[in-house]
Amino acid sequence: MKSLTYAIFATAFAITLAGCATNRTPQFSYDASVPPLPTVQAAATDNTPRPLLVPPAWTVARGGTAAGTPTGRVENANAAARVEPRREGYYNAIQIYPWSEGALYQVYAAVGQITTIALEPGESLTDAGPIAAGDTTRWIIGDTESGSGANRRVQILVKPTRPDISTNLVVTTDRRTYMIELRARESLYMPAVAWAYPATPASQRQTVPAAPIIPAEAARNYRYGLTGDSPPWRPVSVFDDGRRVYVVFPAGIVQGEMPPIFVLGTNGEPQIVNSRVHQNVLIVDRLFGAAELRLGSGNRQQVVRIVRINPTQAAAARPANATGDSPS
Repeated sequence: MKSLTYAIFATAFAITLAGCATNRTPQFSYDASVPPLPTVQAAATDNTPRPLLVPPAWTVARGGTAAGTPTGRVENANAAARVEPRREGYYNAIQIYPWSEGALYQVYAAVGQITTIALEPGESLTDAGPIAAGDTTRWIIGDTESGSGANRRVQILVKPTRPDISTNLVVTTDRRTYMIELRARESLYMPAVAWAYPATPASQRQTVPAAPIIPAEAARNYRYGLTGDSPPWRPVSVFDDGRRVYVVFPAGIVQGEMPPIFVLGTNGEPQIVNSRVHQNVLIVDRLFGAAELRLGSGNRQQVVRIVRINPTQAAAARPANATGDSPS
């Protein structure tokens, strides 16, 4: 009986050791030489389109003429802050106003005509109630967009339902707040309105990050194997350049969801690691012995494990037609 008990205990202990060995992250030795960091292309300056015309600067109003009553002061301040269309501000049919915080820009519209109010390229409306008007019953106000990318531009469309009415319009964006006074006429109207903005200081100009450099075929180390599930997003190849690991997904990954990657620690615990995506390539900013791609949760979670293997195994595991090519 004791022999049987000992045999069962020994078998259980062996299974436990085998399980621990299976869950342990494989160790790997560092390369004898590490390639230098590639030369990164200089970040491109944000070449946001600028107005075709820069009108004369607007002199900031300081309350207008003096008045003896609060009512008079408000009226005089508003009158002094009003910016009317000027001949020097026209570019074809577009009135380009000089931007000044707190100015009251005059926009003339007509029944049966649409006036377009164009914001700065790249400027976005705020999430909640970005366009507010005092009279939404007799004025038809909407918004649309033109262009794309750096040229994307919000266009606010206004149209009165009758002449000789007026209201104010407040537009809030991620860059500024516009205060506009709309005035309806029988036939006189302004087809389009835009603004010229002060030049952004060089220290505040946004830059467009340079695209990551995917190493050339000769600089790639194919020394990773894949195990686990076979979802549609299963990587087609994995390689490193001596500093980073590149996980290449099928080109169709853009139609679905790219799974996050977790590097496995020495005890098999998942760790978050710095990574970024370039097209269909997930770039991990360090080498690792094992990592897991996980998508979903519970019983439906899909897991693909990436394990670093020795050079002999890597040569056999290297895909013949999936090289992980990606535009650099």
